[in-house]
Amino acid sequence: MEAKAIQTETYLEPLEIKKHLENVEYVIMAAPAPDKFKDTPIHFTIFLNTDENLPKEIQNAVLEKFLDENSIGKPEKLMSQLMPVGFSVNPAQDTEMPMLLVDPKDQRSIPYAVMFVMDFLADSDNFSEAKEHSLTGWTYSNN
Repeated sequence: MEAKAIQTETYLEPLEIKKHLENVEYVIMAAPAPDKFKDTPIHFTIFLNTDENLPKEIQNAVLEKFLDENSIGKPEKLMSQLMPVGFSVNPAQDTEMPMLLVDPKDQRSIPYAVMFVMDFLADSDNFSEAKEHSLTGWTYSNN
């Protein structure tokens, strides 16, 4: 069975994003990494609900906590910075899907909030859906 791409029907508008994130501490997303990364088969993204540029020691502490709590091996290709994040809405999904907006065209056409994002490749047996079944998933952690 082949996994189907997630279809985006609409996006949250800026005021809807603000309300949506009111009690959110962070969002974690796991997706399959490109095939060439055999040792790090999962692409993780942590969306922290802050628009502050976090000091390196706080970034390191957050990452270490996440790695420990989720039994994730040593991350590679780590990117940590403030980034625009859109939220897609699809009736087939229980929650809005965060979308890292890297392309300037997307940043101009999709409403977004600025969040501190940590993006990396790694491995974990706790995320078999991404690793073994090529599925993408995300979970919200509320305050």
